[in-house]
Amino acid sequence: MAAATHAPTPPGALKRIVAASLIGTTIEWYDFFLYGSAAALVFNKLFFPESDPLVGTLLSFLTYAVGFAARPLGALVFGHYGDRLGRKKLLVLSLLLMGGATFAIGLLPTHATVGSAAPLLLTALRLVQGFALGGEWGGAVLLVSEHGDAKRRGFWASWPQTGAPAGQLLATGVLSALTALLSDAAFGSWGWRIPFLLSGVLVIVGLWIRLSVDESPVFKAALAAAEERKAAADQVEKMPLVAVLRHHWRDVLVAMGARMAENISYYVITAFILVYATTQVGLSKQNALNAVLIGSAVHFAVIPLWGALSDRLGRRPVYLIGAVGVGLWMFPFFALIDRGTFGSLLLAVTVGLVLHGAMYAPQAAFFSEMFATRMRYSGASIGAQFSSVAAGAPAPLIATALLDDYGSSTPISLYVIAAALLTVVALACARETRNRDLSDLADPDDAAGSDGADREAPAATPSR
Repeated sequence: MAAATHAPTPPGALKRIVAASLIGTTIEWYDFFLYGSAAALVFNKLFFPESDPLVGTLLSFLTYAVGFAARPLGALVFGHYGDRLGRKKLLVLSLLLMGGATFAIGLLPTHATVGSAAPLLLTALRLVQGFALGGEWGGAVLLVSEHGDAKRRGFWASWPQTGAPAGQLLATGVLSALTALLSDAAFGSWGWRIPFLLSGVLVIVGLWIRLSVDESPVFKAALAAAEERKAAADQVEKMPLVAVLRHHWRDVLVAMGARMAENISYYVITAFILVYATTQVGLSKQNALNAVLIGSAVHFAVIPLWGALSDRLGRRPVYLIGAVGVGLWMFPFFALIDRGTFGSLLLAVTVGLVLHGAMYAPQAAFFSEMFATRMRYSGASIGAQFSSVAAGAPAPLIATALLDDYGSSTPISLYVIAAALLTVVALACARETRNRDLSDLADPDDAAGSDGADREAPAATPSR
């Protein structure tokens, strides 16, 4: 028995919900990416000064990776309560946790002041950041996906995805402005703290906007139906995690595989490149930051276009374009950077991010359409965040270690190509989800059998 189809959200209300999700995710990704950029530029000197430069960078990237390790825990906790209590409440909590941790990093004493306690405190706050982000992504994309209709879900759900390049743009832009205005000594002494402290102001704005939106109507209907069943049958509802593993374990594996190329390529293109361009090629820190800055602006612009294309062609074809494209681009990517000019660096980063957008844009709708409503937050978050431990977390670390061992970009290119092949295999095992009515997947207990059988719910009429 499918849940009753909810009335479409009015266009004006949908735009407010999209704006609330976008601004919230922008702030969260600003906080998360700010750490990555700072790890590449200054944390090696401030928190690991006794190491040689490249080893210090490795150690700072290690604390960077710790944040990813906490993301699966955030996915489990936020997914569980998001499927029980609703999307909105958990999104407010994630924003508070992320903003508070980022603001606290701006107040941290360095190694010169408190010794080894400094990197320990830094690591603890990075764990809080990762925990918060693990719960943020699923809630933000679901809030939009569940308000919109099937015909344009790819387009509307791609807007919260633009929060990643917007956050990258904001974080890199602030750092770029500070490095341009301040001397290296001033930036290393106190200037690096400004972007972290700025997070406190951004969180206040984000909270004001997020508190103004309503809960997803699809979730409200599914919750009411679950309460009616529980009252009628006097039975305890299964935990969302248990239901996901029973009904959607294949979808979780597909989502994890789909994330490999997307996650690894992104952190190589935006985080590791700051190390490679400055230490291996000899470009200035300012040029490296500016290339990522401009590339992120283009990335922001193309994501909704890729999302709209996925509404016409399907989620899988557009995702495949990105996975294959990123794999093919890796050798030209590093060849362009090795030329040592700003123009070639900019071209390499921009094309890489455009291809990445073809994976990232349909991801929100694709993952949302895989799971039933009362386990959707858990399923989408687990699939997305558990893969980040093996993909995005070690990507800058592995790339830096390969550069240190081989002194060449070839092993790094092969590393990204291998990730792209894994994603292609995962997509080959996936089913197309475009035009699926999310309300048809409201009740996992009504699915015929297990192993994701409920994926065969009737699809909405395709748009022409």
